[in-house]
Amino acid sequence: MSALARYIPSTRLAAIGAGLAVLVIVLDQASKLWVLHGLGFMEGGPGTRIEVLDPWFNLTMVWNRGVSFGLFAAESLWTRLLLIGFSLAIAGVIAFWLTRAERKLQALAFGLIIGGAVGNVIDRIAYGAVADFLDFSGLWFPYVFNVADAAISVGVAGLVLDVIVNGSERKGADAPGKVSD
Repeated sequence: MSALARYIPSTRLAAIGAGLAVLVIVLDQASKLWVLHGLGFMEGGPGTRIEVLDPWFNLTMVWNRGVSFGLFAAESLWTRLLLIGFSLAIAGVIAFWLTRAERKLQALAFGLIIGGAVGNVIDRIAYGAVADFLDFSGLWFPYVFNVADAAISVGVAGLVLDVIVNGSERKGADAPGKVSD
């Protein structure tokens, strides 16, 4: 592989990751619209609950004004705008990395993280907080989350798995110990 070819973005992998990001955004926003408006959680407010497979899984309305697990709650407009900007900046950096993905697992993980970040940003803009409703507290997981949160978590796990499986291996003739043809 030529030196130039290594730096040309993999459009196929980037398209796969971008497509997955769009799918996550659509599924996340559709599920939130269904819960908030279809099931009436918007009118019921925080604590509204529907028992699905009680006690293992329920739909429970929680507005998350912070980041993961409610940390750094953004109560004012300025802190909310800061969280929106930070989330979009992270999504932008990861989108840049997506254009340079070398493996399908990387592209999928980047797509999941981007889609989840953008899905939650849409909530912050539309509602001032992120709508969380998936409640598995009966399975000893005390946090309520949403599709975007799950996508981010699975994406991060995918990146960790990619590093474990592939290490920091470098492909091409300049890889340590590789003899060039």
